[in-house]
Amino acid sequence: MSSDNEKSVRNAYQVAEVQDITGWIDCFTENGTFTDQSIGVTYRGQDVGQPVVNYAAAFPDMHRELYDVYLQGDIVVVELSLNGTHRGPLNTPMGVIAPTGRTIQVPCCDVFRLREGKIESFNCYPSGTVLFGQLGVLGNLEAAVSR
Repeated sequence: MSSDNEKSVRNAYQVAEVQDITGWIDCFTENGTFTDQSIGVTYRGQDVGQPVVNYAAAFPDMHRELYDVYLQGDIVVVELSLNGTHRGPLNTPMGVIAPTGRTIQVPCCDVFRLREGKIESFNCYPSGTVLFGQLGVLGNLEAAVSR
């Protein structure tokens, strides 16, 4: 069962990698959730696709580099990095960060809970401070965002 759960999670990453939003949404159970813990927002239903759309627009070459995968029953934990070049607007709760042209390699930890091969909950823990630092906006976040 654990190897099937790992396959399901790896498939979900691949679907996000090719920016197949419908396929990404289909990876979730009917009541599945996606929580971006760096901003404290939980997405449900069709909205689970919003973070993938947002990051694909901001980082068209987004690549998720998976380092380690840990399995415990229906829980899959993945240590990874989010990599790409900031070429489009990045929507954040503080406002929009205009493209900086900078590359990112942001450490992240993802925790998935699966039910029957589908994602019931996905808690994503990207390092927001590293992201903002790599984009060059951490020292002057207020000037970097437009509202």
